[in-house]
Amino acid sequence: MSAHDVVFGFGTHPGIDDIAELLRTTQQADRDGLDLFTLSDHPYIGDRLDAYAALGFVLGRTERIAGFANVTNLPTRPAPMLARTVTSLSALSGGRVVLGMGAGGLWDRITDMGVPRLTPGDAVDAFEEAIVLVKLLSGGGPAVTYQGKHYQVHRIEPAPVAAPPVWTGSVGPKSLAATGRVADGWIPGHAADWLSERYRASRPIIDEAAVAAGRDPSEIRTVFNLPGRITDRPLPATRDSDGRWLGGSADQWIEELTGAVLEHGASGFTLFAAGHGAPDHTQLARWAQEIAPAVREAIAT
Repeated sequence: MSAHDVVFGFGTHPGIDDIAELLRTTQQADRDGLDLFTLSDHPYIGDRLDAYAALGFVLGRTERIAGFANVTNLPTRPAPMLARTVTSLSALSGGRVVLGMGAGGLWDRITDMGVPRLTPGDAVDAFEEAIVLVKLLSGGGPAVTYQGKHYQVHRIEPAPVAAPPVWTGSVGPKSLAATGRVADGWIPGHAADWLSERYRASRPIIDEAAVAAGRDPSEIRTVFNLPGRITDRPLPATRDSDGRWLGGSADQWIEELTGAVLEHGASGFTLFAAGHGAPDHTQLARWAQEIAPAVREAIAT
């Protein structure tokens, strides 16, 4: 998966009772040529599958599709151990993993797990340190000693495996700037898309921080979480009164996503059902077999 490939995936939130369905759905997506699947990471929910256990299970039962947590609940997963997890998953799967990273959202539930509460500013500092540390503990080389405010390691050998791409769910200005400095991709929060005010106000912060850090902003991809439905007939309006994408026919999706890539720099789309859940098999098949190939063809010409 190069920095400039446009990727197509789907998202799901599997519970303990959904294991067979998770496997069927991801194997269908794998056969149909989708690039990735995503799982949410909420370890404080008792009937929810652990994201990283589920990723390992699914990657072991598929061949081409990549997986990631959208996004990792960092406060409950210390960065040095997270580095070991994702490099091991990468080695086991032939590189089919992305590291989705978040600073921590539902702090009341996170603290219920016994994790000390961080201020918003400290949470973002820890988030940036974690990304730096995961990359330091990947790719081989000499032992790493790192002395940060939130993470310290002493003479720890990096895994001889490249770090996976790191895509963040940054929302606030400080977190967006951290994405520009150290991450490889961005997933706009609250299902914001390329026409939203949130996207238009946020992406320049990433780009400016990237330039200040000596990076090329175009190397930081934008991958949109995109809830919506694929209909048999065209919809009279594909967006609601607030401008949020609702969906439409396959042709309406193809036109919209092609424009998102060519006019707005989109580099990936993760389909969710309209209620932000997993798309059903019919919707997923249309996404993979009709929409994704047509968009790929349109942007290649």
